[in-house]
Amino acid sequence: MTFTSGIDIGSTYSKAVIMDEHFQMAGKALVRTGFRLAEAALQAQTAALVDAGLDGKQIEYTIATGFGRHQIQFADITATDITASARGCAFLFPETRTVLDVGGQTMKASLLDEVQHVKSFRLNDKCAAGTGAFLEKTARYMGFDTNEIGPLAATSKEPVPISGVCAVFAESEVINHLSQGHAPSDIMHGAILSLVDRSIQLMKRVRMEAEYTLIGGILRYETMGRVLREQMSSPVNIPDPDVVQFVSALGAALLAQQRLSKLRAGEIREHAHEQ
Repeated sequence: MTFTSGIDIGSTYSKAVIMDEHFQMAGKALVRTGFRLAEAALQAQTAALVDAGLDGKQIEYTIATGFGRHQIQFADITATDITASARGCAFLFPETRTVLDVGGQTMKASLLDEVQHVKSFRLNDKCAAGTGAFLEKTARYMGFDTNEIGPLAATSKEPVPISGVCAVFAESEVINHLSQGHAPSDIMHGAILSLVDRSIQLMKRVRMEAEYTLIGGILRYETMGRVLREQMSSPVNIPDPDVVQFVSALGAALLAQQRLSKLRAGEIREHAHEQ
């Protein structure tokens, strides 16, 4: 059996996926990235190997992706997170044309062509109000843990508008709403609506087309996906909660299988580059 791995070094979490030659996910793991990127990558890879019941010698090819991909010495090559997420989404949902990836520190929208290659992409403006960190900070302002974001928003009766265009101004709004006696659940729901609005605007910038696939840690929260579906008035693909954070790592592992197959067939020659 041939195994490959994909390592996604994100700004908040690092993910690893082990894939077999039949394109089945054999193991996966997620760890906090912190400031030692190479160490986080090794921890994620090791944990994924344990999950798969394998040892490191059984991994025949590794592709690293994410913002910290160039720090991963044990990777054979790197791939951009745009490419990896596109491949992962198309693997899970073959008719995907528009990808929205909402991470802890970035938000990305990509438009794919008929053969699943990226035609165009856009990143959010460099502001936390357009990322998952915005919701995490909002939760902390109100004394809640990030794990409580989903359940908290689910109890909202009437969302409170959050109109701030940057995280600093949005924080002031949250504090003001709390002082006026608004329920934390309604404030959190309003923060999610604000993030959804930014998400849709970003997708419009890549001339979004159906099918839509949404990924990233923030999509663990059911309210985020539900509100996006409501605002877009269109069917939307969202991977299962236990997979939605791993799509870029999955795409990297898939690319690794495909590249290894071509190397063995002599279709390409190995050299250091980025896909």
